[in-house]
Amino acid sequence: MKKKIEAFQFITCERPGMGHALSADLAYRAGCGWVQLRMKDHTDDAILEEALKAKTFADKYSGILIVNDRPEIAKAAGAHGVHLGKEDMLPSVARAIMGNDAIIGGTANSFQEILHLVREGVDYIGLGPFRFTTTKKRLSRLLGLEGYQTIVSRMKNSGINIPIVAIGGIVPDDVPGLREAGVWGVAASGAVAGSGCFETEIRRFLIATGQGFIETSKSKF
Repeated sequence: MKKKIEAFQFITCERPGMGHALSADLAYRAGCGWVQLRMKDHTDDAILEEALKAKTFADKYSGILIVNDRPEIAKAAGAHGVHLGKEDMLPSVARAIMGNDAIIGGTANSFQEILHLVREGVDYIGLGPFRFTTTKKRLSRLLGLEGYQTIVSRMKNSGINIPIVAIGGIVPDDVPGLREAGVWGVAASGAVAGSGCFETEIRRFLIATGQGFIETSKSKF
């Protein structure tokens, strides 16, 4: 089964007066087709409550909902998939929990980690961080544009064909260079939530990735 991996992925955030599910609603409403619910340091009950709310918004706007870290909660909420960090369970175990139709993503910081995730059968890889970001603790080494160029080149030379989503401190102006480097798309959180105009920043990312209310072109991969 071919799975749709969007070229812009919004990762939820929490701000005064705006919970994770509400940020998902705002993103879908602005035209974003893919939202990852990322709730670190929250209880399972709190995550499930927000995931269920976010799923209603995803259904309303025909969007994709991915839950970070917790495949059991993703399945219970009816989410479309799960994204796993480097310290989370193996993607193959998450696949056994969620089933073959689920979208399973994983985080990588190097070519070797990409090889491991490919062997584990993920559908896409979040590769980063691009630059320093305050939205994630215990950052891995920063890749910068040159890091993406090097890793994507090694992937092509090795015949690895999987969507790579750049993440970590990315703003819309970074997107052209990253796409030129060969990544499929980008993910963002803080750049949107801290922009002062949520909807406008979402749409800037959509336009930069070629999804500005038109069909996106196919990946170079």
